[in-house]
Amino acid sequence: MKKRVGVIFGGRSVEHEVSVITGIQIMENIDKEKYDIVPIYINKEGRWLTGDSLFKFENFKENNLKDLKEIVFTPFHDDHNFYSHPNEKGGLFSNKKIVENIDVIFPALHGTNGEDGTIQGLFELMNIPYVGGGVLTSSVGMDKILMKDVFKANELPVVDYMWFYRSEWEEHKEEVLKIIEDKLKYPLFVKPANLGSSVGISKAVDNESLDRAIEIAIRYDRKIIIEKAVENPREINCAVIGYDNNLMASLCEEPLGFDELLSYEDKYVKSNMKGAKGERRRIPADIGEAKTKEIEEIAMKAFHSIDGRGNARIDFLLDEENNVYINEINTMPGSIAYYLWEGKSISFKELVNRMIDIGLKAHEDKNKNMYSYDVDLFNKVQFGGKARKM
Repeated sequence: MKKRVGVIFGGRSVEHEVSVITGIQIMENIDKEKYDIVPIYINKEGRWLTGDSLFKFENFKENNLKDLKEIVFTPFHDDHNFYSHPNEKGGLFSNKKIVENIDVIFPALHGTNGEDGTIQGLFELMNIPYVGGGVLTSSVGMDKILMKDVFKANELPVVDYMWFYRSEWEEHKEEVLKIIEDKLKYPLFVKPANLGSSVGISKAVDNESLDRAIEIAIRYDRKIIIEKAVENPREINCAVIGYDNNLMASLCEEPLGFDELLSYEDKYVKSNMKGAKGERRRIPADIGEAKTKEIEEIAMKAFHSIDGRGNARIDFLLDEENNVYINEINTMPGSIAYYLWEGKSISFKELVNRMIDIGLKAHEDKNKNMYSYDVDLFNKVQFGGKARKM
């Protein structure tokens, strides 16, 4: 019997459109002999919708999504159905099931409100299997400050950095500028802590441009990270798939035409190719066998350090002396980074299969945990079956 997979995409995020592309790619490439697909679209207002028109990207371009029904999930343990929203015909008390018993969720969401642990918390409450990182993995992977703190604690290579809250900037602007300039040397990158796709990121080369860059970044987040820029860098990316200690690294890629910072357009509009001559990526990256091996090992250690599961892409920078620095980890990369796996004989379909299998395994492991305290069982284990004298 085929499992029913709910593919969720869209979301309240600046990466909404990228998520739509990823979601449709997953639905197009999923193994139809093993899975039935239920498309679930979260629009920019945060409404959850389902309908057959969600299967085709053309319907998004032409705004032809008229068959959609608004739905809701419940946070109740083991309720894996979804229901008509009260706004739908039948009203608040209709309690009409739209789909019964979704077996596993595949969140194809990028950025805030989807890749950051928020929606994963709902799935945990529902006790439903889901693909990708868990709550903590997703939140740490999204927050560039916590991410780098974890990497640094695990002796992984990161650039020098510091951070502050928006309120500190608003109340003590000159003091914050002085602290930054005392601790770090120009050039610098200024980033919102919790956004991807280069949104809100600027380079600062002096006091004036630093001030301007921070003013941009605080529009997107309350936490701002300042990083020492790597001079004349090369970007190298490597994906990792797996769970616990059973990990595998993909091929490495080098985005072509990279100049310190890839824009949103570079990443998602122009970069739809796979790296042949004249395209936007070189796969495998031309960095030599030893450096490739080094990056693969660091990628797997980074993935392991935040308790990664599923398939994540780790982005690196190489400086002029060929030193490696981790830039960030993407716990749900655009297009699930399928292009990094094809050279390892893993097709898009097989990649989706593996990600779903890992989600099911992680759910099985979670449900081995005890969620109530059994005094008799504790005494039996601790005292060899003998009652403890009180």
